[in-house]
Parts: sequence; structure tokens; C-alpha cells
Amino acid sequence: MRRPRRRLKPARPARRRRTVRLVELAHARSGDKGDTANVGLIARRAADYPVLVRQVTAARVARHFKGMITGPVERFELPNLRALNFLLHGALDGGGTISLKTDAQGKVFSTALLRMEIAADR
Repeated sequence: MRRPRRRLKPARPARRRRTVRLVELAHARSGDKGDTANVGLIARRAADYPVLVRQVTAARVARHFKGMITGPVERFELPNLRALNFLLHGALDGGGTISLKTDAQGKVFSTALLRMEIAADR
């Protein structure tokens, strides 16, 4: 007795991995509290959030801002908002009221983070 032939599923096309700037996957907001800049990174699509969690680490953000901040970077995950929040310590040269920096409130850190490049399947 012959067994019926099993239908093979067509092969999925291979996903191409390419380098993208975070601005393609997320938007961001930033502000300050004393000498610490606060940057929120929010995934544009639910499918992009796990990519951000895997690739946008505190260490990688610290490397991205090397020379701009003097302290550590902390990362907090907010999965219900599809967001990551980063605290950049030592980023504001003392804070908004005493800093001589042009951007003493840290507003440009969000734009600067969105320029960071990561590998993504597209």
C-alpha cells in the first residue's frame, strides 16, 4: 500500500539583513533632570520592539555618545509602551541652570540617538 505524498511547503524567502538608522524603526523624546539626560525610544511598529530590545543596549548607547557624556548609561524596558528609556548620566555639564552647553536641557539627545545604526531584517 502506497502512502500519500506529503506536500512540501514552499521555502520562505531569506530575509535580508541590512543596516538601518533607528529613525526608520522608532521615534524618540528627550529631556533632563539635573545632570542626567533622559531619552525615550519608542518602536514605530510592534514587530520592531524586540529588535530594539536586542540591539539597543546600554553599552551600545554609551559607545554612541562617547565623548558627549561622562557617566554611565542606564536602560529601562517598557514593553507595554513598546519603548526603551535611557538615562545618560553626566550628559548636561551640571544641568540646565548652571551648564554653559548650548543644549543644557538635553533635547538633541533624542535626535542623536535616532542616528545610531543597527542591523535589521527588512
